[in-house]
Amino acid sequence: MGKIIALANQKGGVGKTTTSMNLAASLATLEKKVLLVDADPQANASSGLGIDIKEVETSIYDCLVNGVDAREAIFETDVPGLDLIPSHIDLVGAEIEMLNLPQREKVMAHLLQPLKQDYDFILIDCSPSLGLITVNALTAADSVIIPVQCEYFALEGISKLLNTIKIIKTKLNQKLAIEGFLLTMYDSRLRLANQIKDEVRRHFQELVFKTVINRNVKLSEAPSHGIPAILYDADSTGARNHLELAQEIIEKNEK
Repeated sequence: MGKIIALANQKGGVGKTTTSMNLAASLATLEKKVLLVDADPQANASSGLGIDIKEVETSIYDCLVNGVDAREAIFETDVPGLDLIPSHIDLVGAEIEMLNLPQREKVMAHLLQPLKQDYDFILIDCSPSLGLITVNALTAADSVIIPVQCEYFALEGISKLLNTIKIIKTKLNQKLAIEGFLLTMYDSRLRLANQIKDEVRRHFQELVFKTVINRNVKLSEAPSHGIPAILYDADSTGARNHLELAQEIIEKNEK
C-alpha cells in the first residue's frame, strides 16, 4: 500500500512545487512507483513535467467536481515510474462548485484511496492557500511535508498551518502526521539563512529533515524545459539535494 504525502504551506514562493516535482522524480529514480497530483490551479508542476496544459482533457478538476475516475486523468511523464494527474486553471472555481457536495472535504480521499495499491508514493502539490482543495489534500494524506524557505518571515504563517493540521487531525483525518519540515532556498553564505535554519531546527527538532535544499540556478531553469532537475542536470546541487531527500524519506518509511 502506498503512502500519500501532501506538500503544503499557505505562504507562496517557498519552493513547494519545485520540491514536489523534484522529489517525485527522485523517488522514481530510486525505483519507487510515484504519482504526483497537481492540486494547484497555477498548474506549474504539470507544465514543469512537460505536460501541455492546453491539451489536457481530464484534470484533477474533472475528478473533484465531476466525479471522473482518477485513473482517467493519469499521464505518464518522461521520468520512468513517475505518473502525474495534472491541474487546470478551472480549479480556481472548484472550491465554490464543491460547496454543496456531500462530504466535500473527503472528495480527494475517495479519489486517491483506490490508487494507493498502484503506487509506493502519491505526492500532492497543494496551492498556496488553506482553502477547501488544500483541506481535501490534507484529509486524503497520511502525512504532510512543510517546506520552509530560509528567508525573512519564514516562520510567519506556520502556526496557522499547524493549527489547520490540528483541526483536520481532530475532525477529518486522525492518521495525519507531519512527515517533516523541509528547509528550502538555503544559501550558506547568508547569515540570516543560517539563523533561520538554526531557529527552525531548535523549534521543531527531529521533525526537520536532515536534507536541506540549497538555492540552485539549475532548479529554476529545469521547469522551463519541461523536465525535473535530475533529467536537466543530474550533477547539479538541486538534483543531488532532492535525491538525498528521497533517500531520507524512503529510509524513514521503511523503519
